[in-house]
Amino acid sequence: MRIDIITVLPDLLKSPFEGSIMKRAIEKELVEVHFHNLRDYTTNKQKSVDDYQYGGGAGMVMNVQPIDDCILDLKSQRNYDEIIYMTPDGSTLNQKMANSMSMYENIIILCGHYKGVDQRVRDLHITKEISIGDYVLSGGEIGAIVFCDAIIRLIPGVLSDETSALTDSFQDNLLSPPIYTRPAEYKGMKVPDILLSGNFAKIEEWREEKALEHTKNRRPDLLE
Repeated sequence: MRIDIITVLPDLLKSPFEGSIMKRAIEKELVEVHFHNLRDYTTNKQKSVDDYQYGGGAGMVMNVQPIDDCILDLKSQRNYDEIIYMTPDGSTLNQKMANSMSMYENIIILCGHYKGVDQRVRDLHITKEISIGDYVLSGGEIGAIVFCDAIIRLIPGVLSDETSALTDSFQDNLLSPPIYTRPAEYKGMKVPDILLSGNFAKIEEWREEKALEHTKNRRPDLLE
């Protein structure tokens, strides 16, 4: 998979890709991540990429020209499965969406900033708009990091145990059951006997029951 991220703050994005699972995926050459500084594409002498809104109102708007030129440059080099705009009014990212997009070959992610982008950018190029929640951040960079982490970990070969991702919360619309590790007893609290029994069929039944119970208590909306 190749991910091209368009941003006005490339330095803000780099650190999360230099550690843990995303670093491992890049080192294994299972994913490429490229950052594109929008200021490199502006024809403005001051290298600014924003301007005041037509019609008045608070907040600056990202110009259409540098974004259009950047996306056209990238599209001239390869085909993209999706051109994504990170925005609070997009579709909320969920596990089903992450599962599907983890199978893409090439994607562009546009990080919004200021008040947002000129609507003509969305009309010309954007094929999918994604939000990570019903709140507003200073820019789309943090949302892009969250999105990338969600899909990269699902690429075959990234996790040392690929079955781990299949038992995460939200797979099959259920939250994960309780999990335990050593010691078997701590401050009088014991690991459930079933998990120490070695009866894997019964353990799986217990986990399914607890996952359903946990989901009913915390996120009943997932069962609707």
